[in-house]
Amino acid sequence: MTQNLASLPPCPREFNQETFETQLLKVIAAIKRNIPRIGDRQPMWGTPDLKWQYCQEWNWVSGFWPGQLWLAHKVTSEQVFKNAARLQNNYMKNTLALRMAHDHDLGFVFSLSCVADYKLTGNTKAREMALTAADSLLGRFRRGGKYFVAWNEDMEVTPGNVTGRVIIDSLQNMALMFWASEETGNPVYRECAIGHADTLSKTVVREDYTVYHTFNFDPFTQQPIGGENFQGYADESCWSRGMAWALHGYAQIYEYSKEDRHLNIAKNIARVVCHHLEHDPVPVWDYRLPENETPYRDSSAGSCSAAGLFLIAKHCDNPDEAAHFRKWGQYLLGGLIERCDLSDNPNAWGLLDEGASFVHRGRNRNMLPYGDYYYVEALMRACGYQKFFW
Repeated sequence: MTQNLASLPPCPREFNQETFETQLLKVIAAIKRNIPRIGDRQPMWGTPDLKWQYCQEWNWVSGFWPGQLWLAHKVTSEQVFKNAARLQNNYMKNTLALRMAHDHDLGFVFSLSCVADYKLTGNTKAREMALTAADSLLGRFRRGGKYFVAWNEDMEVTPGNVTGRVIIDSLQNMALMFWASEETGNPVYRECAIGHADTLSKTVVREDYTVYHTFNFDPFTQQPIGGENFQGYADESCWSRGMAWALHGYAQIYEYSKEDRHLNIAKNIARVVCHHLEHDPVPVWDYRLPENETPYRDSSAGSCSAAGLFLIAKHCDNPDEAAHFRKWGQYLLGGLIERCDLSDNPNAWGLLDEGASFVHRGRNRNMLPYGDYYYVEALMRACGYQKFFW
């Protein structure tokens, strides 16, 4: 795949920097307001009354609330955020003990909780937990096909092949592998993460830089079979959160690998996303949705894409190109502030409305902890923060 930025559209609107600085403080105040409401629980998705349903003993989204708390602590240095984040530690310990529940999402869970704690405070117990999670994730790598298996056989996924399935979300989890490699000096974690990213670039990423949600390999021969869109409208449609995972994910892979091919993929995926958002900065849940389908919005796709656009801008050598991507990040972020933000609502237990958790299962307008996390990350990137827990 080659770089092609010729058709990156002009940004439709610009926002004042003060908008994001003011909004970041409002959002941190909202997180602080919600600490006693949430306690030691882990938000899973929002209910119509703007409260949370919570995770059971294991869920892939469980790291996003502590991730928000650690981001707030990074900005403010207030102990209340650190203390609240550490209330999650027992849940993380129990997760490590549930070996049969471990899947590719261990990076989501432990990068934003334990790695964050260790990076910000030097907590060695958090480091040990994160390295244990990294070792478990490493065990999912299939050397023949050079990919990490996404799900387990007992999980509620599509029928058929599971043991040869990869998923676009997994790119976000590779940061745990890169961190473990740096922390231990063992290059294997890093090599597997890069191998996985390269495999997905040839299978999950299509020629037009749209993406499948999942892709199947023969679990015995490791030969590629084909792609599917588990949460998108149809197999050949364009699920917007999958595009966001890929956009942010390849930019994040580049931050560690420094291989131009990874940044070029991120830029080209961003180009596709920007074309779809020229007239509305808040994504619909699938960019190839037929006109007769309800165009539910997905604010989580918007917040993750915005954070990824800022990350791409950080790594552009050309100042004009960097400014262009940054303006697009601001545009998406500004759209979320104007349409989806809940920080002024004292009854809201989350930060963003209009998240599409899983439209096929009727979850089409939710607060989502991952949407909230990327919202805070994007606001911080808009305000100049460069170092995160990924």
